[in-house]
Amino acid sequence: LDTLEKWVTEIFSEIPNNGLPKPTFDHLTQPFDTPEFHKLYRVVPIRKVHSLTITWALPPQEQYYRVKPLHYISWLVGHEGKGSVLSFLRKKFWALALYGGNGETGFEQNSTYSIFSISVTLTDEGYKHFYEVTHVVFQYIKMLQKRGPDQRQVIWEEIQKIEANEFHYQEQTDPVDYVENLCENMQLFQKEDFLTGDQLLFEYKPEV
Repeated sequence: LDTLEKWVTEIFSEIPNNGLPKPTFDHLTQPFDTPEFHKLYRVVPIRKVHSLTITWALPPQEQYYRVKPLHYISWLVGHEGKGSVLSFLRKKFWALALYGGNGETGFEQNSTYSIFSISVTLTDEGYKHFYEVTHVVFQYIKMLQKRGPDQRQVIWEEIQKIEANEFHYQEQTDPVDYVENLCENMQLFQKEDFLTGDQLLFEYKPEV
């Protein structure tokens, strides 16, 4: 650590601090013409695969990193047990896999917007019924919206425990990748959360 500190001091101490605040683009809250999102785009893939992706452009969620509302919603949408979207679609032989969420990269989540996507890997039969698949996904989200989060703190705490275990028992990563990740976190989180802000859930706030 002493050697590393010496290197960092030598390399970075001469960089002048201009004293300016961090740039923010939160005044540009509508980068997308969201009415145009109500369209279906068909893309011919290189591989033989049927994939349906539904995308929403949302207001910035970056400030709620201690709550992680998009992670919470993606957990519910991506659930594979009884009563889940995927369970229903598999019974119909329409889908093989389903996942959703926001990777919390700068592209998907920043001071301007947050993107939330749900991707469904369809079977050949599912491709023929992709309108019905889309309808099922929207029905499920409508149900979650109707029931609200008030009764779901148990689920949130379960997610919190799982993420905490994954954090504590994670394998050691490449030091260069780790430093790069920390540098990015320094632009996004409070000082005390540089190491954990991108992985752990800290606060349950149903209103968020």
